[in-house]
Amino acid sequence: MSVKNRLAEIGLEIPALPQAGGNYDHAVQSGNMLYLSGKGPIKPDGSKFTGIVGDDVSLEEAYGHARLVGTLLLAAAQDYLGDLDRVTRVVKVFGMVRAAPDFGGHPSVINGCSDLFVEVFGNRGRHARSAVGMGSLPGGITVEIEAIFEIE
Repeated sequence: MSVKNRLAEIGLEIPALPQAGGNYDHAVQSGNMLYLSGKGPIKPDGSKFTGIVGDDVSLEEAYGHARLVGTLLLAAAQDYLGDLDRVTRVVKVFGMVRAAPDFGGHPSVINGCSDLFVEVFGNRGRHARSAVGMGSLPGGITVEIEAIFEIE
């Protein structure tokens, strides 16, 4: 099944890719690897989800934020590739969670993105991953995630 059909089946629309906020590209290809710049959770009105996970943001809310970030990573890949069927494998996900000092559920938060990739790509969406806590993230966002995709 094509990724486009799979997205329609699960009722997921890829959001518009916001303009890069600095002197960088959303995606850079080297050989058959596509490196996707870190993204944060953006609301439909363009504002960002902010807060500290484990303090004023619940694990469940942050999971949703990570899933949203996954859709933005897909948007970056689609913008660069033109067709997400060119993704042969999600290789690596690096997830950062702005968390309270005593919060330990970082992997459960980043599962929001990981689960999305497996839902969209099936087994080729399974990947290596890191999920770490941060004292701060740009603009006070709750999560930032970057990814590496293998492409054809």
